Amino acid sequence: QVQLVESGGGLVQAGGSLRLSCAASGRTFSSYRMGWFRQAPGKEREFVGTLTRSGGSTFYADSVKGRFTISRDNAKNTVYLQMNSLKPEDTAVYYCAASRSVIATTRDDSYDYWGQGTQVTVSS
Repeated sequence: QVQLVESGGGLVQAGGSLRLSCAASGRTFSSYRMGWFRQAPGKEREFVGTLTRSGGSTFYADSVKGRFTISRDNAKNTVYLQMNSLKPEDTAVYYCAASRSVIATTRDDSYDYWGQGTQVTVSS
């Protein structure tokens, strides 16, 4: 069992940056692939990015590639989402998720545990 708690959301102007954190409970954090998803009002939840258990490999959605960076600190049981050059279309609730699978996937049904989400609002 893993419990995930996101933080770091807020209001930022277009072009600005935010760093989201996701703190995980439990002693097996390093055994999970971690991912970030987001859901904008009136839209389906969409994949943002994922990284391997060691943090050595990442994969991003085309919409955020080159602007967002996922990292993790297994000693702190925390995964991060650094968001730069933010755009109004990045406005959404952002969720972190943990997966037992070692296979990189954009499907949200492949993730086993979810946080409650944190709101990110980008003003134009």
